[in-house]
Amino acid sequence: MTSNADDDLPWAATVLLLRTASEPGVEVLMMQRPDRGSFASAWVFPGGRVEPADVVASDPDATLRRAAVREVAEETGLVVSADALMPVSEWIPPATEPKRIRTWFFAAADPGGQLRVQASEVVRAEWFRPADMLALHAAGDARLYPPTFVSLLNLRDAVDAEVALARLEHPPRRYATLASVIDGARMFSWDDDDATDATPDADRHRLDASTLPWRYTPPADRARS
Repeated sequence: MTSNADDDLPWAATVLLLRTASEPGVEVLMMQRPDRGSFASAWVFPGGRVEPADVVASDPDATLRRAAVREVAEETGLVVSADALMPVSEWIPPATEPKRIRTWFFAAADPGGQLRVQASEVVRAEWFRPADMLALHAAGDARLYPPTFVSLLNLRDAVDAEVALARLEHPPRRYATLASVIDGARMFSWDDDDATDATPDADRHRLDASTLPWRYTPPADRARS
């Protein structure tokens, strides 16, 4: 469950830019952060905090879209239309995190153009098949955070960008994250995980991040899809 304090967290917007791969499959633009800051050396999607200039009074959606468009342009040199952004998910970090930012994920088709990365914020920027980045992470060769990991899993089996975007066309899912240790395992779980029920058929929605490879149990509605 989330608390009223979550409403006062700073906001951020992140964008999954998708394109069809040369062979069947989809690619997503990912960037590696420098070895400093909150996401040191991690691979992430373009995005960042909402700035005062992004704010549209009484219109949170327009505010987030403006921030997303600005961050993509600043970090990658690519120009994406605010209208092309599809809301995908909202992520609220665990209450135990020292720096908490409430982040909305959007998705859009690759707008085309030449990548020009922001050197102060980006070490590398590359198009990855989701399965390839997940394999690098499983081998310990890439650092990911849970929102990025779960987002890549949801795209892994798409045969092209159109299918990937269609798959993401659902009401945005809200991930209010709880961090805990269950049976000695470092675990992240979400609202639709019945942590109080130990029976095998209990509802689960969690990520076991105790060892590599991470093990994700999707919610019941996603598991059936």
